[in-house]
Amino acid sequence: MRPPGDEQATRCGGPAFITNEVNLAPESTMPRTAFKDKVVAITGAASGIGLAIAHKFARQGAAIALIDMDQTALDQCEQAFHNSGYRAMAVTCDVTDPAMCATAIKTVIDHFGGIDVLVNNAGITQRSRFADTRVEVFHKVMAVNFFGSLYCTKAALDSLIERRGMIIVNESVAGVTPLLGRTGYSASKHALHGLFTSLRCELREKGVHVLIVCPGFIKTNLQTRALGADGRVTDRPQSRVGGQATPESAAEEIFTAAVKKKHLLILTFMGKLGYWVSRVAPVLYEKMMTKKFTDEIQ
Repeated sequence: MRPPGDEQATRCGGPAFITNEVNLAPESTMPRTAFKDKVVAITGAASGIGLAIAHKFARQGAAIALIDMDQTALDQCEQAFHNSGYRAMAVTCDVTDPAMCATAIKTVIDHFGGIDVLVNNAGITQRSRFADTRVEVFHKVMAVNFFGSLYCTKAALDSLIERRGMIIVNESVAGVTPLLGRTGYSASKHALHGLFTSLRCELREKGVHVLIVCPGFIKTNLQTRALGADGRVTDRPQSRVGGQATPESAAEEIFTAAVKKKHLLILTFMGKLGYWVSRVAPVLYEKMMTKKFTDEIQ
């Protein structure tokens, strides 16, 4: 998943590339032990949270497989990682294509010998009223968010079991609460939650851990690509509550949660608040959220 912000500011090779290069500098304040020499494969890794996660794990000594459909951005990111002395490979993949997912994961396994951590991060969103939204939009959102994660997990499962690895799913607070004007997006994230909480039960005795991450508002490029009712990128501005966290701060929390083998990580103060209000007073939450987001789809 990749929320709002300037796309160029989160890509290798863009005008903010110097910032990304600085972020790749080795860290001396954290022990490089938890994921040292582990293989971490990340979808949607050419920008946003995916790229920030790749930076974080690379600094801790992991080998990184950058998986994305943007070949140009991937090549720039791969070169940046190599320039910084990190082990990384780039694999082009459209996660809506099961054959491409299988090939991409096989390529990573053949290159590195296996996968220890699979980060299902690739995502897309939509902003439009359900009654106005074409059915094809729901299909596209589900294809990227839900089936993309399913395909990659299926392909990597044997290796993850063999290496007693970890699956990290970048879900959303919208996967555990309702969200007005994003019925397709929320449905795909709820589906992810059902899939991976259930899969966790199947994999626990096999030694594979599942961490579900639910970001709130993070400053990335997801919202600049949000689909409208007709399937084209919408020009309607996004509504949000509170400020936006950075991909880097999200990656820090995700890494720490992975080290601690947490089951669920809710990101941002407003994300945590929304999660707990929706649990304690769901009707109140629905009314508050509806009031805040109604103008967005008028």
